[in-house]
Amino acid sequence: MDKAIGVIDSGVGGLTVAHELMRQLPKERLLYVGDTLRCPYGPRSEYEIKKYTWQMVNFLLEKKIKILVVACNTATAFTLSELQDELDIPVIGVINPGARAAINATKNMHIGVIGTEGTIRSNAYPNALLNINSEIHINAVACPLFVPMVEKGILHGETTLQIVSETLEPMKNNHIDTLILGCTHYPLIRDTIQEVIGEHVSIISSSEETARDTSAILEYHEIMNKEDRVPYHIFFTTGDLDKFSSITNRVFKSSEQNSDSVVIEHVTINE
Repeated sequence: MDKAIGVIDSGVGGLTVAHELMRQLPKERLLYVGDTLRCPYGPRSEYEIKKYTWQMVNFLLEKKIKILVVACNTATAFTLSELQDELDIPVIGVINPGARAAINATKNMHIGVIGTEGTIRSNAYPNALLNINSEIHINAVACPLFVPMVEKGILHGETTLQIVSETLEPMKNNHIDTLILGCTHYPLIRDTIQEVIGEHVSIISSSEETARDTSAILEYHEIMNKEDRVPYHIFFTTGDLDKFSSITNRVFKSSEQNSDSVVIEHVTINE
């Protein structure tokens, strides 16, 4: 069978990217690593983020992946250039695809960005947006409570609404018409974010654009899988297997055929 697409994330957030990859590229096999044991990455130092990211990458390289998708915004912000320079396979991040989608969506040139502390601290999204259009106005807010909440499986209800409302208070009344979910965990609480920020704001997730980029690069390098049989996927977690499985099933609840082809395993990742 053809080599797999490798996908890495700090936890369960990258499942939203994996879901979209499986939808757009139904013949491709995925190997996914979610570092739920050490999640969240946002508050961590640049050294830790790079160390943990490379550990996941090296684990997947041993399995002979053909392309790497860094589905974690924080890891993308701090390691993408380094990975692209040092690896001999294509490497895709989630920040530039999200920035492009937001530029296409905005009507008034006011874009909001929410992400982990690390992603916001890196200025990766403002840099990406301004590189495309220097006239964009950007309002960025760190949301340190979102990832731990999602990793616990708290995706709906009063607690979710309260945390999202309090965190996004600085984002209100800032004229934004477009909001980038600058963390792949955030689409799992998208409905609550939309309720809080208002229906007039377009919410952008990088998952669809990232999958499109992956498809284009596979085609460019002529490494698309041509086999007709349904691929199987392996999702690895470094943390609680039951919790990871439960959230995976919730992410894929509308895609039963896809979820049935996923094997979930626990893995210990070392240096």
